[in-house]
Amino acid sequence: MAARRGKNQAKRSGKSSLPGGAMVLIVVLAGAAAFGWWQFRDRFKSSASNLPTPDPQATARGANGEELAPAPDRPKPKYDFYTLLPEKEVVIPDAELDAQAQAEAAARAKAAAQASAQASGTGAPATDSGAPSLSLDGPAPATVATPTKVERYLIQAGAFRGSAEAEALKAKIALTGEIARVEVAQINGNTVHRVRMGPYPDASALAAAKQALASHGIDAQAIKVK
Repeated sequence: MAARRGKNQAKRSGKSSLPGGAMVLIVVLAGAAAFGWWQFRDRFKSSASNLPTPDPQATARGANGEELAPAPDRPKPKYDFYTLLPEKEVVIPDAELDAQAQAEAAARAKAAAQASAQASGTGAPATDSGAPSLSLDGPAPATVATPTKVERYLIQAGAFRGSAEAEALKAKIALTGEIARVEVAQINGNTVHRVRMGPYPDASALAAAKQALASHGIDAQAIKVK
């Protein structure tokens, strides 16, 4: 029994081990690969260094080989109202506009009351004889009206670099029943398309138009032209 077991173990050990010739071949191939890498390592490094590397600062080239200028950063489409107004145009704050509109309404009411009182009067007072009294000093001198400075009131609903945005806002304002226009102006060397409304005769009309725009979600600025 011991002899038979020893033969079986010998067979199993023979199947799991590689032949001696195969082991020699593997060692020879590994040595050849190591020797080849050692001999040609400088050539491998030089070929790898010759490969192109990406340049993050490189610019695109046109069909004729000329470098194309990089695309400029896209600016903001809408400008600040305060930087686009000439020196003779002043933005009217909402509080000031409301106060001025109320003052105008009070003045109109007072003028209407005076006109109504004069229309209901009997004219010049009469004397005891029934004839109207005459002044011996002659006619009263005519009052010379002092010319007042006329101010124009405008609304600026927006200012854009491109005409497409300005025309779109103009169309949106038209849906509210108001009429706007697009004015092209040169501001600090830049072409600006301003969406404007007016002029209005007084602050009351200006405040009413501005309120109409606000009720439709359109933010606008009241402007007084000196």
